[in-house]
Amino acid sequence: MHVLHVVGARPNFMKLAPVMSALGQDRAVQQTLVHTGQHYDVDMSAIFFQQLGIPNPDINLCVGSGSHARQTAETMVRFEPVLLERNPDIVLVYGDVNATVAAGLVCSKLQVRVAHVEAGLRSFDHSMPEEINRMVTDRLSDALFTPSEDADTNLRNEGIASEKIHLVGNVMIDSLIRLMPLALQTSKQELPEHYVLVTLHRPSNVDNVESLRSILESLLEISQQLDVFFPVHPRTRQRISEFGLKIDRLKLFEPVSYIEFLALQKSADVVITDSGGVQEETTYLGVPCLTVRENTERPITVTLGTNILVGHDRDKLRSELSKILAGRAKKGGIPPLWDGHAGVRIADILCRS
Repeated sequence: MHVLHVVGARPNFMKLAPVMSALGQDRAVQQTLVHTGQHYDVDMSAIFFQQLGIPNPDINLCVGSGSHARQTAETMVRFEPVLLERNPDIVLVYGDVNATVAAGLVCSKLQVRVAHVEAGLRSFDHSMPEEINRMVTDRLSDALFTPSEDADTNLRNEGIASEKIHLVGNVMIDSLIRLMPLALQTSKQELPEHYVLVTLHRPSNVDNVESLRSILESLLEISQQLDVFFPVHPRTRQRISEFGLKIDRLKLFEPVSYIEFLALQKSADVVITDSGGVQEETTYLGVPCLTVRENTERPITVTLGTNILVGHDRDKLRSELSKILAGRAKKGGIPPLWDGHAGVRIADILCRS
């Protein structure tokens, strides 16, 4: 069996690694890795291949940044000849980025089987480009590997045949479990005992000057009580500069490696984020998470985990943070099948199909 993987954005590298590793245990499986180059900064791409033990890509499409339409179209144009040349038995796509839906469309038109890893997640917010990518990819896919029961329910409600849906657990947690020992060895000498960790990159938060100013003003308030560590996504840094916002009291630094970021999450008093992956990781780690979004495609992190949606309500952010710092943080549990074996389950299903 020839399996071709398509990956291009930072979180999807962590999802790819356990699947590729599990499939690699079967000598009858040939694997090809296509990197679309959607994330082209060395700190957000090459270093993840090294840490996760992923081989160098067989092909890099070098798509780079751009509008949603340009990035999607460019990926389709560059991926099509690769698919025709390599002629895989099945293509695995990951997550909800433009590379995911672009590869799915090309496969569908060329009648190549496609499987979606992390299928079925829904925020029910059609203003999010990622939501459109999820819905289209799931509709096109021949096999849908879901991380949680709510995703199965979403797919069944959309009319997806039950035999296509496979509840396998969370592949990103596979990578977290494997790499946490290394993260715990990361030096913490320069970290204070108590701090807040922040990540922001969603367009709804960083592309609107009023939204971004409101969030940053809240962080500046917090910095009067605790150090605020903020590894700044390139998109966010660009907007802060463009809008002329002053945030001198926050501790800004460049994006860090996955292992370093795991160490920062594990030791934080609380994480403030708009990232779906971080909501999942904090739930597994038992770290309080305040999500500056009005909705989430990962509701299990709210119903079972440590995540609380605060939206853009500064009073709610302040109130929930006060509870956490007073030792009254929400208690959460680890969702079923988030056990480090999702990649093996996917490989088993693929090898039986």
